[in-house]
Amino acid sequence: MTEDTEPQRAQPLAVGPPRRRMSRAARVRAERDRRRRRLVTGVAVAVLTVVAVGVVFLGSKLWHGMTGGPTDFTGEGVDDVVIEVHEGDSTTAVGQTLADANVVATAKVFVEAAANSDAIAAIHPGFYRVRTESPAALAVSTLADPANRVGKMTIPEGRQLDDTTDVKTHAVTDGIFTLISKASCVELNGAQECVPVEELQAAASAAPAADLRIPDWAAERVAAMGDDHRRIEGLIAAGTWNVNPSASGTEILANLIDISTNHYTRDGLLDTAAAMNMSPYDILVVGSLVQKESTEEDFPKVARVIYNRLAEPQRLEFDSTVNYSLDRQEIATTDADRATVTPWNTYASEGLPATPIAAPGQPAIEAAIHPAEGDWLYFVTIDMSGTTLFTRDYQQHLASIEIARRNGVLDSAR
Repeated sequence: MTEDTEPQRAQPLAVGPPRRRMSRAARVRAERDRRRRRLVTGVAVAVLTVVAVGVVFLGSKLWHGMTGGPTDFTGEGVDDVVIEVHEGDSTTAVGQTLADANVVATAKVFVEAAANSDAIAAIHPGFYRVRTESPAALAVSTLADPANRVGKMTIPEGRQLDDTTDVKTHAVTDGIFTLISKASCVELNGAQECVPVEELQAAASAAPAADLRIPDWAAERVAAMGDDHRRIEGLIAAGTWNVNPSASGTEILANLIDISTNHYTRDGLLDTAAAMNMSPYDILVVGSLVQKESTEEDFPKVARVIYNRLAEPQRLEFDSTVNYSLDRQEIATTDADRATVTPWNTYASEGLPATPIAAPGQPAIEAAIHPAEGDWLYFVTIDMSGTTLFTRDYQQHLASIEIARRNGVLDSAR
């Protein structure tokens, strides 16, 4: 061993397996995996951000809903609009209708305003003219004011579709079309809008039965009348109804026919017709004749006369059926009028008229369903108080006519 020998250096100790050199393909795959992980992480963060924003937004909406949301409107409103209060609507439902139409800021402020006002009790189902962007208290008082109720109409018993003229006085009685047209009139922002009678007549003539909601039990008879607008006579019932001023003529008629059909059905027309072995439509026709030919106390007897004459068979010969197509009121019709054949003239044709000749009231329909018991074939009113004599004997009937003449009663004999 020599003195100049250098000491040996410590060698590093290997830890773990020896490193392997990564191939180029492996490096590409690793880089692709890292990019994929970064993309997935980015998408996840974005989704979480959207969810967080949504939660904040919904939470804000809920908070505003509980705390009143937007403040109440101020001022006197902006534009006139028509809204509908439906049967059975709660105050909240009415408030929501108003909010949807931008009449009030929220349903909640309307409910609060209504709770502090007795006027809410005056609000009934129907159509109302209100103003957009109204303070809630103003909306309540507007709805409670009868002057803002629009579209309300009453069809009297015995009224027909077209206007009629009294031959003696020349007074004109509004028909159902005219009543509807007047009810549809509404003034919006200073301009009045109405559905013309002509539009209603055109719809009654040409609109498809389905569009008019003609009930199944009337469809065949309506179709048989072709494009005569009188084909829907009697299908709009007497009563008080609501008309949507913003609807078309077809929509208005369809709604009224639909309501009337439900009205007739609810009163048992269909069930009773089946029991009587008659069509509901024929009972409606009989009811209209009863309505036009007598006063209410004699309705059941007149109905029995009709059924007895149909059973004979014997022509009905009612002057009301002559006057119907002439759009007039006349007690004593002429020989020429009675000889003119029309779908309604029961002097010229046997059986019932082709359609009802008016809108019968419920008492007249009840009489058609439940006629009095009797064998009468004739009746005549003999005095100005309305006393009417019924008989089966024709000679007795002629004697009753003489009494009527002496008393100055001009009603035609039966």
